Amino acid sequence: MNSMSKYWSLLLGPLAFAMLWWFQPAGLDVAQSKVLGVVAWMLIWWIAESVPMGVTSLLPIILFPLLGVLNLEKTCLAYSNRYVFLFLGGFLIALAMEKWNLHRRLALNIVARTGTGANHIILGFLLASYFISMWISNTATTLMMLPIAGSVVMLLANEPNASKGTRNFSTALMLSIAYGASIGGIATLVGSPPNASMAGILDKSFAHTVSFFDWMQWGLPFSLALLACTYALMVWGVFPNKLGRFPLGQAIISSELALLGGWKREEKIVFGVFVSTAILWMLQEPFSLLLKPLGIEFSDTAIALIMGGCLFLIPSSNKSEQLLEWRDTEKLPWGVLLMFGGGMSLATAFDQSGLVKTLTAAISTFNTGSPFLFVSLLCATGLVITALMSNIAMVNIFVPIVAALAAGSGASPEVFAIPVTIAASCDFMFPMSTPPNAIAYSSGYIRGKDMLKAGVWLNVISLLLLMALVWAKL
Repeated sequence: MNSMSKYWSLLLGPLAFAMLWWFQPAGLDVAQSKVLGVVAWMLIWWIAESVPMGVTSLLPIILFPLLGVLNLEKTCLAYSNRYVFLFLGGFLIALAMEKWNLHRRLALNIVARTGTGANHIILGFLLASYFISMWISNTATTLMMLPIAGSVVMLLANEPNASKGTRNFSTALMLSIAYGASIGGIATLVGSPPNASMAGILDKSFAHTVSFFDWMQWGLPFSLALLACTYALMVWGVFPNKLGRFPLGQAIISSELALLGGWKREEKIVFGVFVSTAILWMLQEPFSLLLKPLGIEFSDTAIALIMGGCLFLIPSSNKSEQLLEWRDTEKLPWGVLLMFGGGMSLATAFDQSGLVKTLTAAISTFNTGSPFLFVSLLCATGLVITALMSNIAMVNIFVPIVAALAAGSGASPEVFAIPVTIAASCDFMFPMSTPPNAIAYSSGYIRGKDMLKAGVWLNVISLLLLMALVWAKL
């Protein structure tokens, strides 16, 4: 963004806020207009990235008490939501994986086991991106996988028989990393920021808990189905390459593995912590039921913080330091955690001002009488909205409304909120839609029209799969 565009976007945020407050559109009262104005201000700054997203997320702390919408204590309390700390624990484990190169080893091993055919290599990168992104940032996953893929593509491009098939292979390979990372983030509660943000909103505003296992019952089957469709679309539908075996690609991957050497002590310990955390998350619900009569609360957040905290206690091979040191936390995405807090405070303000009820009444006029068709319509709306703004911003604004619609119709809030949240991660059409898309596009192997061509189909497939999932759950 050039300096003039940044200047105007900086002004546009507060201007939109002032206009909504002053004109009170659609018969909203003063308090509701103020909240809607703050939402508009934050959305403009989030979309335009006028200032860092974490800074934008602090606006509720400044504005809500000054405007008399929420007092300072209630506003700040939203930033300490349990799901903020769930993600913090997950980030600590991911940070240890990155510090000791475990994420790279896992990715290379997955790719190495998928065969030497061109399509098999694409499958390997797709699976590796998917699996790693279930547990660490999809942005970090894409950044980590792209250089490995670049080595394979460079090898192909230098061959004398480089052709349309080679170009299709290069495009499909780079897109498979971006798409695999986004789809992997759908599978688990900690896989993508919108997932935990949605869970926090339901917990805060609707007293409804979404556990790690609850989310996986929705996210895992959907993501696996979408992953299979993505692979088929890439290699047989949109970008067929017909290159057959490509043993040199396997050689590149093998050489990268050789450079890593044998498993180091630190990698083994971090891998053990990683696997133990995943198992505990999946078994949390039965453990919680067993411990509850004893007055013990065993939560996903506790698991994440216990396991993440252990990394600061276990010594590395260098006895003078632990697997994680506090200085390592400088690399944590603190801005994402602040965005959770900003989303929680917006949800609280929506509820306190009565804005949720007003918007719910407006949207409910489109209710067809069929829960399946209505939730499908909400998912389609979510897919459109997430193309226009960041997925976490979409969830923070839209989930309180759809959850209220669910409560009003007598359904569980998660039946409406989870599909809409999944839809937030299903924008595959534009480079600016998600960080993985932007990173893959920056490789130079993907044209905008290529991403649009594949993305339109994937967005349609995503909606159809979401409809099937909703049908199965209702």
